[in-house]
Amino acid sequence: MTSVAPAEGVDTRRPARTLLRAGPLAAALTVALVLALTAAVSFGSVDIPPGEVWSVVARRLTGRAVEPGTRDLIVWQLRVPRALLAAVVGAGLGLVGTAVQALVRNPLADPYLLGISSGASLGAVAAIVLGTTFGLQLSFGSALGLTVSLAAFAGALAAFSLVWLMARRGGGFSPLRLVLAGIGIAQFLGGVTSYLVLQTRDEQQTRGVLFWLMGSLGGAVWAQLVVPAVAVALGLALLQARSRGLNAMLMGDETAAGLGVDVGRLRREVFVVTSVLTGVLVAVSGAIGFVGLMVPHVCRLLLGGDHRRLLPLSALTGALLLVVVDTVARTALDGQELPIGVVTAVLGAPTLLYLLDRRLERT
Repeated sequence: MTSVAPAEGVDTRRPARTLLRAGPLAAALTVALVLALTAAVSFGSVDIPPGEVWSVVARRLTGRAVEPGTRDLIVWQLRVPRALLAAVVGAGLGLVGTAVQALVRNPLADPYLLGISSGASLGAVAAIVLGTTFGLQLSFGSALGLTVSLAAFAGALAAFSLVWLMARRGGGFSPLRLVLAGIGIAQFLGGVTSYLVLQTRDEQQTRGVLFWLMGSLGGAVWAQLVVPAVAVALGLALLQARSRGLNAMLMGDETAAGLGVDVGRLRREVFVVTSVLTGVLVAVSGAIGFVGLMVPHVCRLLLGGDHRRLLPLSALTGALLLVVVDTVARTALDGQELPIGVVTAVLGAPTLLYLLDRRLERT
């Protein structure tokens, strides 16, 4: 396993300048996120002026009389929940990506390295395919509903348990064993998922399953926001409380232990938090790749590796990125919505290669 060099971890060379940049950067990201949310609600098959969007939101929030009409329904019932869900899922993916890269001391790690998303995907696909087989009449339209979401979360917890048991065999808990267990279990679960996809009965069902596997926020409703929003807020609080330990762990286990960090306990806690949070996110959005890999790199280049600032800024950046990506996925093609995972790969891969190339040039 390739370790992260000290410069990739805590940036001790320019702490004052980095600290001064964190505040203005957070403010700029917050403003950009508000603008992106406004654009996400405004743009679509029916464009709605931003002023009217905020008018509808203000009326709803203040309890004033709602003007009947299609635009009010589009803004409040369709687009606002979807935009907010994109922000919540993006924040969670950025947060989990940052924590996982510290957990395994590898900047190429992402939230799906540990096999949790594969378990969630298997649970969702099994609910769709087997539900139809046994007459429950589940379809793509309900793929983001309660039944499939619960099945996805159950699959994520099952995968988490398998990875945990494999990583703990022999009494140790090393990053290498954790990653290898995650990769092996992910490949096995992915094979089972592919088999179930082949058992789908019709083309529409197959399309729905594949669309869910590549990520989708379509059909988002207000009720879906509560659980992931609470999970992301709690995850941020729990990880932020362990930010100093994550900083120390990046410098090596022996150094961290010398600084008074219980490395084994910290790894277990971070693994549990990131696994549960990943399961919650995949359950409501499907498997959206690349956000958790790219966002920590961008934030680390801007802020250094101090997790006290890196964790909240990664959450903000992830929220902004996914809101923009979801808007592009909805509006890029007339009459057709792209899977979010396709857009994140097309936009993210060249960006990451550019960032890596710049880093190599400086070393």
